[in-house]
Amino acid sequence: MSEPEIFCERRGAAGIVRLNRPKALNALTLGMVRIMHEALDAWEHDEAVKCVVVTAAGDRAFCAGGDIRNLYDLGLAGRVDEALQFWWEEYPLNVRIKRYPKPYVALIDGIVMGGGVGVSLHGSHRVAGERYAFAMPEVGIGFFPDVGATYALPRLPGNVGTYLALTGARVGQGDALALGLATHAASSAALADIEQALTAGKPVDQVLGTHASAPKAGQLDEHRAAIEACFSGARVSDIITALEGAMIRGLAFASDAAATMATKSPTSLAIALEQMRRGRELSFEDAMRVEFRIVSRIVLGHDFYEGVRALIVDKDQAPAWEPAAIGDVTEAAVAAYFAPLDKELELP
Repeated sequence: MSEPEIFCERRGAAGIVRLNRPKALNALTLGMVRIMHEALDAWEHDEAVKCVVVTAAGDRAFCAGGDIRNLYDLGLAGRVDEALQFWWEEYPLNVRIKRYPKPYVALIDGIVMGGGVGVSLHGSHRVAGERYAFAMPEVGIGFFPDVGATYALPRLPGNVGTYLALTGARVGQGDALALGLATHAASSAALADIEQALTAGKPVDQVLGTHASAPKAGQLDEHRAAIEACFSGARVSDIITALEGAMIRGLAFASDAAATMATKSPTSLAIALEQMRRGRELSFEDAMRVEFRIVSRIVLGHDFYEGVRALIVDKDQAPAWEPAAIGDVTEAAVAAYFAPLDKELELP
């Protein structure tokens, strides 16, 4: 028999969550979401559990996101309600983590994207290992930055959140610590020692301080001025125009960013920018309700299925977006994704 997708057990003074789909880069399934939620509920009221520790199998990824291929297959088969059930249960789990009353320590080494961000970023303690690689690349598959990105990304310094949302750029250990995506940096080898010390009941902050190490050098500092100048626009077209102007001045960063955005779904880009605009004023719970409104429309549209087909299924890297140009995405079309639902997301 195959191993469980996730392990949740009390070990000493800690509740241990271990994501266990290394061949699938630990992508989240609905079953994993449910098991994790049940464990958090049980541990909240277990006096023996002093903290929660979240780890992952393998050395390539902490968690590369949700099981997008399965959600794609459900949607194509007309089983949209079944697909939406995943987000209906995943988003409340993100809220549960954000509001969890005990220390929640995510030991993050390798890729952390999408759903993996949702089960790590909102916890109280986020330890980035040497292989840490954060990204929210959803606009590249006709989706949008979810799992609380509507709340978290606009609260990063300056316009960095907008840059990350619209380009899907990766962030390493050093930049994660500087931006607040991670609270601590540690060597990959130290993560097992951290876990062991926490199961032994040692204080969380003491353990993380003891095992902290100097992070790898960040890459974003040299581009911060360009990010602030180019990603402040109210519309995606304004951002593209600013990048084109910087390209004329010979800025290689702008050229790379513009070329990257040119491959993304225009509709997704417009949605993501609107998330960044609205998210600054939203509570975490309201941000999650907005995201469920968006995903409820995304699964009825075209670009998500086309993006997954082109990048994950057929892998021809040639999605045919509809509409194909950012100038053809109307404000009314974007606003429709944010409109209230007859049945809004229910949160704890």
